[in-house]
Amino acid sequence: MLSNTLHKTERLDKKKVIDKMFSGGARSFSVFPLRVVYLPVEELEAPVSILVSVSKRRFKRAVKRNRVKRQIREAYRKNKHGLLQALQDKEQQLAVAFIYLSDRLTDSMEIEERMKIALARITEKVASL
Repeated sequence: MLSNTLHKTERLDKKKVIDKMFSGGARSFSVFPLRVVYLPVEELEAPVSILVSVSKRRFKRAVKRNRVKRQIREAYRKNKHGLLQALQDKEQQLAVAFIYLSDRLTDSMEIEERMKIALARITEKVASL
């Protein structure tokens, strides 16, 4: 049974992996308002670990940044199953960062639509690895 939750192990918190992702070597694409950076890795506990980033430059207020992060995590949580299935079939692990690009708030439905597109693209790329 696939759980519909977002466990702590699914959060990307390893500095080494994060540094590796952003020092090049990771692949990325944009589905506005999200930029997705992903990197196949070995040293994670979960098949996919995610990181959600909202720039302070875009939203000065922490309340708004946190709202956007919640929306992104929720959209991921609801739509992650296809990607998890593809990774388990391939026995691979992925570190994924979702970076919010827009400087205005977006409603949850739109973020969820974009998340579906983004996850479908990652799943496609994983299948071709």
